[in-house]
Amino acid sequence: MKLSVIGGGGVRSMFLAKCIAQKAEQLNIDELVFMDNDEKKLGIYGKMAGEVSKRLNPSLKFTLTADAVEAVRDADYVITTIRVGGDDMRVGDERIALNKGVLGQETTGAAGLSFAMRSVDALAAYCELIKEYSKPGCKVFNFTNPAGVVSQTLRDMGYDFTYGICDAPSGMLRTFEKLYGCEEGSARGEVYGLNHLSYFSSIKLDGKEMLGEIIENDRAYTETDLRYFDKSLLNERGAILNEYLYYFYYREKAVANILAAPQTRGEQIAEINKKMTAELEGINIDNDFEKALGIFEYWYGERENNYMAAESGVKRQTKWHFDIFEKDDGGYAGVALNFIRICQSGGVDSMILCVPNNGAIDGLLDTDVVEITCDIRDGDAYPHHFGKVDEQNLELIRRVKIYERLASEAIRIKSKVKAIESLTLHPLVASYSLASELVEEYVMHNKDYTGEWK
Repeated sequence: MKLSVIGGGGVRSMFLAKCIAQKAEQLNIDELVFMDNDEKKLGIYGKMAGEVSKRLNPSLKFTLTADAVEAVRDADYVITTIRVGGDDMRVGDERIALNKGVLGQETTGAAGLSFAMRSVDALAAYCELIKEYSKPGCKVFNFTNPAGVVSQTLRDMGYDFTYGICDAPSGMLRTFEKLYGCEEGSARGEVYGLNHLSYFSSIKLDGKEMLGEIIENDRAYTETDLRYFDKSLLNERGAILNEYLYYFYYREKAVANILAAPQTRGEQIAEINKKMTAELEGINIDNDFEKALGIFEYWYGERENNYMAAESGVKRQTKWHFDIFEKDDGGYAGVALNFIRICQSGGVDSMILCVPNNGAIDGLLDTDVVEITCDIRDGDAYPHHFGKVDEQNLELIRRVKIYERLASEAIRIKSKVKAIESLTLHPLVASYSLASELVEEYVMHNKDYTGEWK
């Protein structure tokens, strides 16, 4: 079986390679292809990923290529994780919003629209190649941000073989396993909402309902990503919140913290990646992989410890280490591989994906892409039925979903009017005048990637 990664020159490529190589034999994956159109980064991060794959699973055929057709030819599954325009365009996305006092975060903030404007056309082109060259029934797992808008738009364009994936919900479940000393994989969550805007209505550890216990556990607010929330908020919502809901429930704090910080998250990552890449360019990775790995560990550790630090004022303080042979904790590759595992088992199991609602949440359209717990059976995903959910939670979900619907339409027909409508309704913008200004600047910002908008 062939698995291809579009965007295999990203700085997280080693994580992907580690996860896939460790589970390849179990999942009957015998060919792994990493493709990227940035040949310099492919020659650094892709090559490091290849070394990880070779050390873990020498029998796995691993290939690097800049040829998209060769990457997807005869593929059974494809993971897309691309950043059109690179880190510098992300910096511009975020600063354009922040200059108007609007949150610029690239998935939940206004910057997400700009990023999606660049991402969708590129992903649609890859989807067309997959339709033509990959095996019939090939599934595409999209991790390209903003996953909510992108997943909605790809489905609206008819690419019903695409599934949005995110490691935030599964990552949070793992932190609860560690908190209570439970085995990895013992946590199960019932999740409903949107990508980066979802609510856990149930969390079970070893079959025991633990939602209320976790909410009341003070350690959870120091040892997990509940650190961003007040206990009183979770009690009021009757749910455990996706970490990105921090931007909605603490909007003014997030914006103030970012504006007061010396750098935005995008600027931090751009600087770290540039320094790391510059150092790694001088290393012969084939002959001195250990030195390259040491450089990567230092800079990626800086990146991890600053995660959401500018926005929340809370910085992680852990020494980061990449152990090739340590059991992999999954990440977004783990989400995709879990889908493959269930399909190959011939049975039924549940996982969290971005898929069409199809009646699962009352108050949303069947075609609305939601982030939700699904049953995987017969090679497809069937969302769990939640029916009527908390009114206040639903109100926020609906507002952002309407934004995503309109953003999808705007991107598909390149309409400034629809883009303005979308940001006007976005709860973190909520202003026609600001939306109008933002859209004009984002259209100019992206003109070299998207062509003319009317």
